[in-house]
Amino acid sequence: MEFICHLNKIDLQEYMKNVFGISYLVADVSRMHGGAQKVVYKIDCTNGFSFVLYVWDLTKNYFEEEKNNENRTEQSYGSDLFEINNKYFIQHGIKTPHLWYLNKEKNPYPFDFAFVEYIDGQKAEAYFQHSDRGVQNKVFQRLGDMLEAMHTDVRTTYGKLNQDVIHKEACHLLKLENAKLQLSYASRYIDSIRANESKLLDTLYKLEARIEPRQRYGFIHGELGPDHVMVSDDLEPYLIDIEGAAFFDIEHEHSFLKFRFGDYYRYLMQDTLDPNRMVFYQFHHHLSLTSGGLKLLHRGFPDQSFAKNLAESHSQRALRFIEG
Repeated sequence: MEFICHLNKIDLQEYMKNVFGISYLVADVSRMHGGAQKVVYKIDCTNGFSFVLYVWDLTKNYFEEEKNNENRTEQSYGSDLFEINNKYFIQHGIKTPHLWYLNKEKNPYPFDFAFVEYIDGQKAEAYFQHSDRGVQNKVFQRLGDMLEAMHTDVRTTYGKLNQDVIHKEACHLLKLENAKLQLSYASRYIDSIRANESKLLDTLYKLEARIEPRQRYGFIHGELGPDHVMVSDDLEPYLIDIEGAAFFDIEHEHSFLKFRFGDYYRYLMQDTLDPNRMVFYQFHHHLSLTSGGLKLLHRGFPDQSFAKNLAESHSQRALRFIEG
């Protein structure tokens, strides 16, 4: 059987022995697909134990260009963020897979990698179609309780956990600038976006102008779709892909949750959300995901159908904002 992994098999086995013990031997390595920013493998051992290998190889990141030019406050990539967010989540009772080992030596490998707990279960989206309503209630209520605890963990400044700065500008202005960049990119490839670019830009500014100042920010995941929630066999939800977590407007998270979870958002919604922020961030998400889908399409993402549908569906949703 061909061995395909970022780590040489001998090196992988040596790291495993040092972390887990001599009885943990490699039986199988399989690539886990779906991630656009880091490479993920499932490692199965001969004794029945499994874990996940995360690899932060920027050359395999479909958004490498953006990561190299990213505002530090907007960063959502890298082992440092994973490490600090993993520790914070666990300390605050937010379930996320345990970090067993992190290697940032870049010797002999030019990338960081980690051994992370494998959650034996399914992604939350699998429970959308579950036949047992009681099971659905349990899964999504538990997720809702977890998110409420996260979002009510508040600070008076926004940003990543590894930042210690007082920002002078409102956090939503970062998304305003990002939305303008994503709109510009999308307009180069989608005729309907190009034809309506000025109207879309006017709508963006109009929605931003309605937002009142705020100095209260909750802790958010940053890109929390049902594909970023693993549900264990005992129906406990675990948040994954946590590098983008930060203190920010919680409406940024909720506007994303609302269209990603659909009918099941009723378990996650809160009654203290600012409607003006909700609409602004929703519009931002549609512009950003239109551009994101195009970039995946252009840069050889394996699931080209997914990338194409992502760009098309969100461009249509963005255009609906100017139809009314």
